[in-house]
Amino acid sequence: MRKICLLALSLVTTLLSCASSQPREILNFDSNWKFCLGESKEASRNDYNDTGWRTLDLPHDWSIEGKFDEKNPATPGGGALPGGIGWYRKSFVMPVSAKGKSVFIDFDGVYRNSEVWINGNYLGKRPNGYISFRYELTPYLNFGKKKNVIAVRVDNSDQPNSRWYSGSGIYRNVWLTIANRVQVKQWGTHIETEIKGNKADIKVTTTLTNTTNDNVDLILRNSVVNPSGRKVAVSETPFTMKANDETGITQSLIVASPSLWSIESPGLYKMVTEIVSKGKSIDRYETSFGIRTIEFDLNKGFFLNGKLVKIKGVCNHHDLGCLGAALNTRALQRQLEILKEMGCNAIRTSHNPPAPELLDLCDRMGFLVMDEAFDMWLKKKTPYDYSQYFKQWHVRDLTDQVMRDRNHPSVIVWSVGNEILEQFGEAKGDTSGVDISRELVGIVKNLDSTRPIVTANNNPDPSSNLIKSGAFDMIGYNYEHKRWPDFQKTHPGKKFIVTESTSALATRGWYEMNSDSVRNWPVRWDLPFDTEHHSCSSYDNWCAPWGSTHETSWKLVKKLDYISGFFVWTGFDYIGEPTPYGWPARSSYFGIIDLAGFPKDVYYMYQSEWTEKPVLHIFPHWNWQPGQTVDIMAYYNKADEVELFLNGKSLGTKRKQGEDLHVMWRVPFESGTLKAVSRKAGQIVLTKEIRTAGKPDRIELIADRNAIKADGKDLSFVTVNILDAKGNLVPYAENQVKFTLNGNGIIAGVDNGSPISHEPFKASERKAFYGKCLVVVQSCKNRGKINLKAEAEGLQAAEISITTK
Repeated sequence: MRKICLLALSLVTTLLSCASSQPREILNFDSNWKFCLGESKEASRNDYNDTGWRTLDLPHDWSIEGKFDEKNPATPGGGALPGGIGWYRKSFVMPVSAKGKSVFIDFDGVYRNSEVWINGNYLGKRPNGYISFRYELTPYLNFGKKKNVIAVRVDNSDQPNSRWYSGSGIYRNVWLTIANRVQVKQWGTHIETEIKGNKADIKVTTTLTNTTNDNVDLILRNSVVNPSGRKVAVSETPFTMKANDETGITQSLIVASPSLWSIESPGLYKMVTEIVSKGKSIDRYETSFGIRTIEFDLNKGFFLNGKLVKIKGVCNHHDLGCLGAALNTRALQRQLEILKEMGCNAIRTSHNPPAPELLDLCDRMGFLVMDEAFDMWLKKKTPYDYSQYFKQWHVRDLTDQVMRDRNHPSVIVWSVGNEILEQFGEAKGDTSGVDISRELVGIVKNLDSTRPIVTANNNPDPSSNLIKSGAFDMIGYNYEHKRWPDFQKTHPGKKFIVTESTSALATRGWYEMNSDSVRNWPVRWDLPFDTEHHSCSSYDNWCAPWGSTHETSWKLVKKLDYISGFFVWTGFDYIGEPTPYGWPARSSYFGIIDLAGFPKDVYYMYQSEWTEKPVLHIFPHWNWQPGQTVDIMAYYNKADEVELFLNGKSLGTKRKQGEDLHVMWRVPFESGTLKAVSRKAGQIVLTKEIRTAGKPDRIELIADRNAIKADGKDLSFVTVNILDAKGNLVPYAENQVKFTLNGNGIIAGVDNGSPISHEPFKASERKAFYGKCLVVVQSCKNRGKINLKAEAEGLQAAEISITTK
């Protein structure tokens, strides 16, 4: 947990106003950077003239601001957006009061090949675009009125270097940390918990550094604060810290009647670490943690706090739709809220270290996490990927990830690789995967022995180099669903998790009959495939050849107890990897939820299976050609049956049979109203209606939040619906909607969920896609009102007001 002062640091007055008597300050360093897209060879110098550069706030992704183009080196697989080289510079001053302290700059993630200078002094390079890292600025700083200049060069020009959209730039938060010279090291606490009866034993190991030339007598004090904010345990250890030394101290504490962290009740404790000298606290470092137990059983699956829990997870890439890769905490929170409403309880961070904010949110909201490190080792998947840096950097990058993330109670599994090519090669005498597997597991276990370690394998044969290594605590399968029932025969005595599954394909709002005929397209992953419409059916009847439909995967996971859980590919559509199509497609079709955050129909299948809330969802829309036979499907729960009516006439009652997850009617279209009624023991549970829509008549605006923070970062996601005169959504509407915003905010992005739209995300207009689009409103730093107006030719306009507080 960071204790943060959320202020800009471009002027001496701002930094001085943030400075205090606190022993440690963590200052947000995102405001007022200068940016230039393109090479500027002298830009690391303090006297470089950057007055013509653009001023912006971080996090920033320059690629999302570009134009979609098939010829961009990233290719449509990488989102068809530009990469390149970018420079960032920031001028700031340090008060004299900070002299004699240690000053660090912390980057949560820069994509990629970042190089950093302070006052012309080179600090270093980090190739990995996803890892967090730190540099010490202390030796090179000016104190008082003389300015300091941070310069960052970001090189994302060698492409393709990813199999999906990566983004470009300083796309996560940046922090300035000011601490005394005797301090807790970065990520310097390691907390382990063990529940014994009605108490919890807490072991905390604290790593401290002394960069002074003196030995100092100190007391290390660790205090546990419970979820209610009450101090419940304290341990103090006197010690002498040698000059210019680093040391680790382990302490034990006991918490009586602990509140256990769980999916339903994710209560968080806080470890407050203080270094005390002569009765005064000279450093204070806070760490959130949870008290809980995890266990994977080879026959029964996963247990959390002794309770059997099926892991119902999704894989997600890191982009945030029209916001790109630029981290925004509210956008992440919205994604998790939508998934939580579906009944999802787990996230796999495919296929790299996540932003710290994602894990913080998962801790607070009650999600389980598979924390993944690498998409490749030494063998490359794209010409310029991380494989070229793996040999030199994997130890540092993996170490930093585990140290950063190991105190999060949400993290229950480490994954050190996804579909690693070193799985293969035994026939040619290549067993490098065996050695690398053992090395990576050794690194993780040396830092954290409390969680199992896996790889996500698309070659789950016993002959696989990774499985042969014997290094892993569990075996993870990517796909191969037909082999799940034989797992215990294939891998006797091993624990099982489905690390990636399904790869079903759907375009929100587009349907292809017959619904019970499954399309396995493309025929093979490396063969081109195309249709005139570039769409995939939303009936859950289209999947990639290596995968399965959503229902097929879930039925197996539900039935086989030894499957601890699975992670569906994917929760949200993402930019890049537009399987099964190539250009003009530029984003994925895999998501249960589209790129704009609008659920596809299968969302409600999961909701009916994964939640206790009553569900009745019928689809598709009811605008077809006269006499056309249409498959009407219903997902439902908490009921015995569903009866369907067309214009008041019953079309029959359907019940799920055996393992069925839906019911279906074939209905000749006639204009009017479809009504579905679900019943339990003859009593009505829910009623849902779909009406034939007329021509587009008006716009409807619905904000997910009508009040947001005036912090320059908070967001309101406004859904734009095209309605007919009677208020029905027009499912075929493609009206071009133009937005006007006045007040204390900006339009951060627009989207509609279409995988083939080449409209820019950074714009003030968007075409509706199957009746809907999205506008994202971002606050400024002043309190007040934001007024948003939406207009389209021939339609009644709509307005909405958002308050910034």
